[in-house]
Amino acid sequence: MELQAIIVEDEETSREILKNYLKKYCPNVTVMAEASNITDALALIKKQEPDLLFLDVEMPYGNAFDLLEKVGHHNFETVFVTAYDHYAIDALNSHASYYLLKPISIDELIKAVDHVTAIKTKENELQERVLTPVLNHINGKITIPQQDGFEVVEIADILYCKADDNYTEIYIGNKKKVVSKTLKYFEDSLSDFPFARVHKSYLVNINAIAKYRKGKGGSVVLNTGKEIMVSASRKAALLSHFK
Repeated sequence: MELQAIIVEDEETSREILKNYLKKYCPNVTVMAEASNITDALALIKKQEPDLLFLDVEMPYGNAFDLLEKVGHHNFETVFVTAYDHYAIDALNSHASYYLLKPISIDELIKAVDHVTAIKTKENELQERVLTPVLNHINGKITIPQQDGFEVVEIADILYCKADDNYTEIYIGNKKKVVSKTLKYFEDSLSDFPFARVHKSYLVNINAIAKYRKGKGGSVVLNTGKEIMVSASRKAALLSHFK
């Protein structure tokens, strides 16, 4: 698994050593950026959203614990890098993934990266499992993937879904949510619920249909007044819901 990392260390020589070790011995780690103080580090973390932070404890104008307090809730793992072993308990209390003493041992660095890789792999596997179409609806709710996780939505509140290339627009009341999943993804996800694919670009909640207008394929009018054309090839499947 690839890890995007930021190094926060006030000594340039120490940053270079760590970067070289990572490049040579931990090829799955990419150093996105570096910072020599907590002010620059805070800005980089918010902008880059790293997977991993290599964090020196003692820095000018603050320390590692000040930085983590300013960051607040975060999704990255932290590896403390310091010349002082008396910070170990504080590091544990700050939920550090690993604690490296200077001078850095290559073996310990590899162990630290392997440990973080295992944590992130499990997180991703869990998220993928939650977002798998077969598993993502519980008690009438569905999880909608988002960049920072997922949102839980009442399935009954979804009026229709509209395809937009590899994205899907989900209409809930008068709100639209754009998700980086195909319409087929949601068709599979909602297969146990009263939804019908009425067109190659539309998946409609049967319970939201107020009227059907005849035609070669015809059209459906939702209870909001929205009219959606029905493909001739999908007309029979739609009408079967009303037998």
